[in-house]
Amino acid sequence: MKKRGWLIAAVVVVIAGIVGGAMWHQQKSSRYVQSTTPTLFFHGGGSSYHAEEHMANAAKRAGVTNTIIRADVTNAGKVTLHGTMHKGAINPIVEVNYDNNRQLDFAKHGVYATNVVKLLQKKYGITKLNMVGHSLGNISIIYYMIQNGQNKKMPQLQKQVDIAGHFAGLNFDRVPAAIRQPAGLKLNSAGKPNKENATYREMTKARQTYPKGQVAVLNIIGDIGGHTDGTVPNVSSLSLKYLVASRAKSYQVKTITGAKARHSKLHNNPQVDRLLINFLWRN
Repeated sequence: MKKRGWLIAAVVVVIAGIVGGAMWHQQKSSRYVQSTTPTLFFHGGGSSYHAEEHMANAAKRAGVTNTIIRADVTNAGKVTLHGTMHKGAINPIVEVNYDNNRQLDFAKHGVYATNVVKLLQKKYGITKLNMVGHSLGNISIIYYMIQNGQNKKMPQLQKQVDIAGHFAGLNFDRVPAAIRQPAGLKLNSAGKPNKENATYREMTKARQTYPKGQVAVLNIIGDIGGHTDGTVPNVSSLSLKYLVASRAKSYQVKTITGAKARHSKLHNNPQVDRLLINFLWRN
């Protein structure tokens, strides 16, 4: 009888643990939208999907999703998916990985992103999506929208997060003139630069291709002091406003400061993780 009592007690403990765990998981999940809309992450120049893993895993740990897959894109634009996004997967994440991670033909970034989205549409039937970019990865978002923003047959962008974007250019010595930040760059209240390089002039097409009132935009910039993240001047990142704000559902800027506000650290920053999670998925 004593042995039987111990057995019953053990069974009760196991059941209580299972029920408690299920309730904890349900409570954790209820903080976030329960949507099948995927979120695509785009890495920066000279980088890979590994730069996206910290942010994606932070979302997984928070209970946002259990589904993270990868999309490899060759220089020619061929896409291969790794992992499975089951039908009905909640808040799935796609880590996009470009083989040519230093591509300076910005229009090709739009083609690469488009090819990823088309494959996800064909394989999983997606109709909506979110996008997150870091550094050069932001160019994929802008050019995806230039190329597809008015195409109703393509999945429609809902939320966009830009981290450390160099929209108005970079002030490196050896970058091509088309993407070099003009000297003496200033922005007016609408975010319009007083000088525009060739690439920024091309990106102003987004002012006509973004659907009106559809896309919510979060622009995250780093300031380690001197209005720069150490790589991209804030003025270049803030020029996103002129490209999208007049058409966006909403547009907001969040500034990260301190040592972890440096350009290469923003995609591994817990503060950025929280901003992403709250903006993209919080109920």
